[in-house]
Amino acid sequence: MKTESTLILSEEDIRIKTKRIALQILETCVSDDLIVIAGIIENGAVFAKLISDQIKALSEKQIILAQVAIDKKNPLEKVNVSVEAEVYESKSLVLVDDVLNTGSTLMFAAKHFLNVPLKQFKTAVLVDRNHKKYPIKADFKGISLSTSLNERVEVDFSQPSKAQLF
Repeated sequence: MKTESTLILSEEDIRIKTKRIALQILETCVSDDLIVIAGIIENGAVFAKLISDQIKALSEKQIILAQVAIDKKNPLEKVNVSVEAEVYESKSLVLVDDVLNTGSTLMFAAKHFLNVPLKQFKTAVLVDRNHKKYPIKADFKGISLSTSLNERVEVDFSQPSKAQLF
């Protein structure tokens, strides 16, 4: 059975929401000279780069962009971060993913960062689906969607950028 897709966010919508999230991060980290933006591979890392670029365009703050690799099928396996823990120790860190569905990916990635003392830890997502199975929330979100469990949200950052609901 073929499913029909619905465009939720246009490329311009994503740009506006990314800029708003970047401004919220700057407000939250106003006293920081350096902010760590850690994106969960694949789309979370792409969204983290977009946020990082916006922050750099809006401020003089130094940004460390990191990639977080987590096996989404086996989230208890080792989480790998592209920068050493000493780099983000005692810093403000924002963990970024594209879609917050059940919360398992963010929860297990966040668990990794709990082993390092941070100044503050926040999360950012483009789409929050409100189907949480774990007690984690998005501190910064582009859009909240109330969807049914049989629907699927997919973010496509290829041209043109769009988020689709299936």
